[in-house]
Amino acid sequence: MTKLFKLTVAAGAALLAVGVQAQTFPAAGKTITLIVPFAAGGPTDKVARDLAEALRKPLGGATIVVDNAAGAGSTIGTAKAGRAAPDGYTLLVTHVGMATTPTLYRNPGYKYDEFEYLGLINEVPMVVVAKPAMAANNWNELNTWIGQNKGKLNLANAGLGSASHLCGLMLQNALKTDMTTVPYKGTAPAMTDLIGGQVDIMCDQTTNTTSQVEGKKIKAYAVTTAKRITTPAVYKDLPTLDEAGMKGFNVSIWHGLYAPKGTPAAVVKTLNDALKVALKDPDFIKKEEGLGAVVVHDARNNPAEHKKFVAAEVAKWGAVIKAAGQYAD
Repeated sequence: MTKLFKLTVAAGAALLAVGVQAQTFPAAGKTITLIVPFAAGGPTDKVARDLAEALRKPLGGATIVVDNAAGAGSTIGTAKAGRAAPDGYTLLVTHVGMATTPTLYRNPGYKYDEFEYLGLINEVPMVVVAKPAMAANNWNELNTWIGQNKGKLNLANAGLGSASHLCGLMLQNALKTDMTTVPYKGTAPAMTDLIGGQVDIMCDQTTNTTSQVEGKKIKAYAVTTAKRITTPAVYKDLPTLDEAGMKGFNVSIWHGLYAPKGTPAAVVKTLNDALKVALKDPDFIKKEEGLGAVVVHDARNNPAEHKKFVAAEVAKWGAVIKAAGQYAD
């Protein structure tokens, strides 16, 4: 009886501790860290820093910092976040890599479903762009040119597993044609060579292409989302690839917020509630629109739907990556 009593008391104390933690989260003076598994200055880093600012108020003015843990196609930082204490003070902001690394990396050091899903943040459209000297002036002309130059054209990307690499795989699959893929160590060198005409085409995020298109340094032909995009205005007249005949083509680079598995349900709710408030912040929305991103305001802001969405993305990208036979390990 004495042993049973002690166990009961211990269990009750543990539950009480969890309850107190949830009620006081975030505690005064405690810093929340957003791990970004990419280098500072990139699109995901910018999203995370904008989100950190928007989250401060609904989290009672908490101090929120960004930790860039880059490397190995986002797997280093994601694994680091997964190993963190499940107390709500270490979170992860990452992009579509959460859905692609399970196939690209056969042993990434974590499983995509071993996290608490806190909600989707935004979606970044992608656009098919080409070198400035490209003779084609619209998608139909570019599509014809691609068909006439099979085996000759070069498709640039920012490296294995990058957004431009994934979009390029999907594009080749939809067009049923192989292109000479030219991988670079990042978007900047790929874009430099596209501007210079060393490569022919690329498919990349609007966050990376907008200023170049606006400056007429490259040409834009079509967007990859299911619906046309109106902001930035430079893309408003471009067709979607679905409209152009590739039925069902829908590719965007989305970002989500995650916590380590086992984070208390009450803390998860507090974080999810704060995220929903942050996503309605006018300054945050303006900043995201400036990047060419669309803030998500639908069921995927909820943990269960966010997780369901990622599972579907894992299946979609898994099929594309396996068909290409390109792996990172």
